[in-house]
Amino acid sequence: MELLRREDLPKTRLPGRIIQKTIGRDASVASRKITMGFAQYSAEAGPMTPHQHAEEAVYVISSHNGWVRFGEDQSRLCPPVPLAAGMTLHFPELEWHVFEYEEGGHVDIAFFYGQVDNIRPEEIAASRR
Repeated sequence: MELLRREDLPKTRLPGRIIQKTIGRDASVASRKITMGFAQYSAEAGPMTPHQHAEEAVYVISSHNGWVRFGEDQSRLCPPVPLAAGMTLHFPELEWHVFEYEEGGHVDIAFFYGQVDNIRPEEIAASRR
């Protein structure tokens, strides 16, 4: 067994979020089967743009004046869905989504993928050729 404490995990700044890769490829614990980590969306990380990737499960750890928008097209996402601690979200493969918040707000999540490869859209496309 490997025991990890979130406060000990390295933080990686990406556009619109701060990621802590916990389990998976290039993560604190290597896995060839699953990906798990944490992401924080706040003013510190800057605004996020809509994105898409492999099927994903998300657990909302905390949210203060935060929400998610999603849809089939990045330019036509649904109205904001307010988020609260304890919610679980499921995004089908390649569904567009974005986490947002009011000034002073945040969204903090744990994310899960059932794979370590073909997570990004370009990897998914390449795997289908």
